[in-house]
Amino acid sequence: MKNLAILASGSGSNAEVIIRYFRNHETIRIVLVISNKVEAGVLEKAERLGIPSMVIPKKCWQEETDILKTFNNKQIDGFILAGFLLQVPPFLIERYSKRIINIHPALLPKFGGKGMYGKQVHQAVKMAGESNTGITIHEVNEVYDDGEIIFQASCSILPTDDVETIALKVQELEHIHYPKVIEGHFKSI
Repeated sequence: MKNLAILASGSGSNAEVIIRYFRNHETIRIVLVISNKVEAGVLEKAERLGIPSMVIPKKCWQEETDILKTFNNKQIDGFILAGFLLQVPPFLIERYSKRIINIHPALLPKFGGKGMYGKQVHQAVKMAGESNTGITIHEVNEVYDDGEIIFQASCSILPTDDVETIALKVQELEHIHYPKVIEGHFKSI
């Protein structure tokens, strides 16, 4: 059995889909939700779904010994980023090489990097006049949105689509594909 933790900073829509997907799974279970924000909606979703959660404030993410001890005690085998807005520290990337994955709401390498998340990405896609967008699921490394790409899926953008419509199309792709890609990735390592 592989024990995975979800890292999230926001409302937790992807986290909820992931938790539900892996409920009663044969080889993977979600054992912890971690946020850097005490007010993050993902914490309420985790509680409602019966998944333990914890808050690790931004300033504490550089405390290598404490962080690794916490994750070792919880027997965490890997991490899923679901709207986590902090850069993952290098010591965690090294310790969990190929076992930290992220989803980005665009087709990387376009529209990635620091500050490119959520509505900012969709706004940039719209302003660039793109005819399609999508999702990229990738391994996490030391550079924002630069890790090895595991999976991409795309959707078309109509000239009449606004940022909210684009966001809904991308979120639909996230909910359809992210759990299945997580399953395949963690079964293979």
